[in-house]
Amino acid sequence: MPELDFEITPEIVLKAYAAGIFPMAEDADDPGLFWVDPQFRGIIPIDDFRISRRLARTVKSDRFNVRSDQSFEGVISGCAQSRMNGEKTWINERIRSLYSSLFELGYCHTIEVYNEEQLVGGLYGITLGSAFFGESMFHIERDASKVALVHLVARLKRNNFTLIDTQFVTDHLAGFGAIEIPRRRYKDLLQQAICQSADWDEWPGNCSISGTDILSILI
Repeated sequence: MPELDFEITPEIVLKAYAAGIFPMAEDADDPGLFWVDPQFRGIIPIDDFRISRRLARTVKSDRFNVRSDQSFEGVISGCAQSRMNGEKTWINERIRSLYSSLFELGYCHTIEVYNEEQLVGGLYGITLGSAFFGESMFHIERDASKVALVHLVARLKRNNFTLIDTQFVTDHLAGFGAIEIPRRRYKDLLQQAICQSADWDEWPGNCSISGTDILSILI
């Protein structure tokens, strides 16, 4: 896709999401951005979300404390670290600045996973209407990002979201039920979703929600 050689603003990013495209960078050291409009798009059908028995036990154990929108900088910093397999991050300074602004405007949200008071995993993404656009996730303890995803989908399902966009489908996401759909089908679902209302904050504040309650929403 062509590189963006003009000043991109948070408002432009939101218009891009509404049109079915999103910005990325080649890597953390590249100052440029480019639009991405995949021929096939990854989504997680909310009603077909899958959780393994082992992960369900971890969620139910309340081993982690899960919060939302408390540490955007902590989450995006975790996501921007190089992966254990050597894969480089695409989160450059321009991405960090844009999504920080979107967080301040109330369009970007986080799910954060803590072991006591240490942030050990999480994810962030954008909301428009009843659509959630997942951007990135990270973990430094086993299962932390998986627990974040389970809590995310429970929140979205409870609060009447209809579309979870994963951009692409990895083997990891496929294990949770992620599928690929053609671009035209995705954009049809997108237009329906952004015209419907859903409220990220329609949730019992930032109080701790038990794993048992989370699972009851999903199963």
